[in-house]
Amino acid sequence: MCGVLGLISNQLKWSALAGLVMLAWVPTALAAPGLPLVNIIDAGNEGTQYSLSLQVLVLMTVLTLLPSILLMMTSFVRIVIVMSLLRQALGTAQTPPNQVLIGLSLFLTFFIMSPVIDTVYEKAYQPYLNETISAEQALEEAQIPIRAFMLNQTRQEDIAMFAEIANYDESLGLDKVPFTILAPSFLTSELKTAFTIGFLIYIPFVVIDLVVASVLMSMGMMMLSPMMISMPFKLMLFVVADGWALLMQSLVSSFLVAQ
Repeated sequence: MCGVLGLISNQLKWSALAGLVMLAWVPTALAAPGLPLVNIIDAGNEGTQYSLSLQVLVLMTVLTLLPSILLMMTSFVRIVIVMSLLRQALGTAQTPPNQVLIGLSLFLTFFIMSPVIDTVYEKAYQPYLNETISAEQALEEAQIPIRAFMLNQTRQEDIAMFAEIANYDESLGLDKVPFTILAPSFLTSELKTAFTIGFLIYIPFVVIDLVVASVLMSMGMMMLSPMMISMPFKLMLFVVADGWALLMQSLVSSFLVAQ
């Protein structure tokens, strides 16, 4: 799991560095004659309109923060941690490799988040493209399904803990909880759930390790590594039980049940 988290950390660092370089270059490139760098127009009832250059700057900023958004507001954290714990339980050091685990986690994340993405597209993105709502209204509409998803996956005690730390009045209701409280509460709940699932995955493989170690000690073969002997039995158990299908089904169901 440390390797996966290290790879994600490196990707975040490179994404942030690339975003900073592009943000430093874009203002100079867009400051050409006839292209105002920042132009904000109050359109009255239609909301506030922004110039193309400012919209590009906002887009570059969003792209820079996209990995963090993916980690904080989707099902990716739970899935990638469970996959890493499964690999450790099997005893296969780098199999499947980190790229495979992250790719599989991303595809599962898109599958689980597809209803939320469809709602955001229909209620926020498409009306904004049709110029029926302003950018502020599109952001407000987009956050509604995302907040609903995060609230369904967040434990009440985690929200209460961060609300107490931030001196936030919980009597205002969950719908009014700011993202500064909801995001860490969601991540904390996801970590708890992921480690709970990982504990359940570990149990049968630990039993196999104990049985193999006991048999080897009773035969006086203490110099032989129990891990080397138990790994084929772990793989056989995982394949015979159709472990990948069970794991995928359990992960997806863990989100659908909460919804």
